[in-house]
Parts: sequence; structure tokens; C-alpha cells
Amino acid sequence: MPLDKGESLARELLSAYETGQAIPIIPSARPGFDLNMAYEVEATLKRLREDEGHKAVGRKVGFANKAMWRVLKLETLLWAHMYDDTVYYSKDCSASLTLAHPRSLKIEPEIVFGLKQPVMEGSDAAAALASVDWLAIGFEIIHCPFPDWRFQPADFVAAFGLHLGLIVGEPIRIEPARIPALLEDLARFKVRIFKNGEFVEEGSGKNSLRSPALCLAELGRATPLGAGDLVSSGTLTAGHAMAKGEAWRVEVEGLPLSGFTLRTE
Repeated sequence: MPLDKGESLARELLSAYETGQAIPIIPSARPGFDLNMAYEVEATLKRLREDEGHKAVGRKVGFANKAMWRVLKLETLLWAHMYDDTVYYSKDCSASLTLAHPRSLKIEPEIVFGLKQPVMEGSDAAAALASVDWLAIGFEIIHCPFPDWRFQPADFVAAFGLHLGLIVGEPIRIEPARIPALLEDLARFKVRIFKNGEFVEEGSGKNSLRSPALCLAELGRATPLGAGDLVSSGTLTAGHAMAKGEAWRVEVEGLPLSGFTLRTE
């Protein structure tokens, strides 16, 4: 796909992101589009968003299920940028989010890391955690501009990683002496999510590349991560459809993290 068409596709995807409208022909159905081009489109989207005055604040992870890599011919997980106007923070164990446009939305609980120093390429899980200032539980809101949630990995990358918003819960600092125990806890902790007070699903740290710490280390091999970056490390449950007027709660067992409730408006 020529670069001018890549620019055109980036603008098409940005328009879909801003308006909530669907894109009838997915990028991977177009001649010349592959994963390398998808990351070029992602970089163009970052430039366009920065031209609008926004700042990239970190990465979100996708396809953190290693069992799918062979099927999808992937060599590592996928990622896309998050921005200063897509990341929000809960307060007093609650948050609200206004959904401005009609969209096909899903909600996912994820571990969020705040970095104090770069994650060096080749880091193992322990070294990756040593680069972390704090961690928190979060809800990522994703939307799909493609019909019926049908897309290929390259489509995911080019469409902002499906990222619409991230709501971050109360963080806890990571003390160096705590890292050995935290490595074990991150692999086996559990989360439970509730919709309007009704239990929906239980998930576990193992669902994010066997541990969010391993996911962070793998992401550091896939893309440079620097001090101050946020990382949303992959969903811990299935994604669940959501809409306006709902209350979603996440609770954590096995990590000293406070849950919170998100209300959509």
C-alpha cells in the first residue's frame, strides 16, 4: 500500500474514531496492507493526534494470548498508543465516563503499570517490574469500527488497538523488596467484574501472557518503553458489551488493589 494511501487510511480511521462511525471495508481486505503497514498507519495516527494537541502517554496491549500467535502468524503481542484525553483516573473508588457517540463497545479489566524508568529490551519479568513505579487495576473501553467485530491483527493495530478509553484505579507503589512476591501474585491473582450489581465473570493474571509482568517484559521487546509511560497490559477476562447507563465494578483478590465502580453516561 503506497504511503499516500496509508495517510488516507489513517485519516479514515481517525474520522471513525472521532465520530463513532463504522468502516465497511477493513484495512486487511485492501491490497498491500499488512502488519508493517499497520504500524506505519499507527505512527501516522499518533502524528495526527499530536497535531491536534494531544500527547501519547503510553501503550495498550493486544493479543496477549500466546496460544493464538501460531494461528495468527504473530511473533509477539501487538500494541497501540494511548493518549492524554483517553486515560482517566478513578476517585474514591468510583469514576464516570461520558460516551459521546453511538459505538460498538466492550469493557475489559486490565493491570495498568506506571513506569519510572525504561524497560530494557531483553528484560525478564523481574527486571521489567523493577522499572515500574506503581500498578493499578483498570477498565479499558474498546470499540470496533469494523462490522460485527471481525478483524485481523493488522486491523487491530491500525485502528488505535481498538482503544477508546482507560480508567485507572487507585495505584500502589512497587517496592523493590516486594518484587519476588509480586511476581508470584501477578500470575495467580483474580479479578471479578459485575454489571449493575450482577456477577459477570472471574478472570486471572494468567490470562495476560501468563502474568502481566511477563506481558510488560514482552512489550518491552516489541517497542521502546520509557520513564513516565503507562502500560495497559492486556485483558484479564473476555471483553463484555457495554452501553450508556450502566454501572460496572471490578474487584481484586490476591493483590492489595482497591476495586472501583465505573458508571457510563
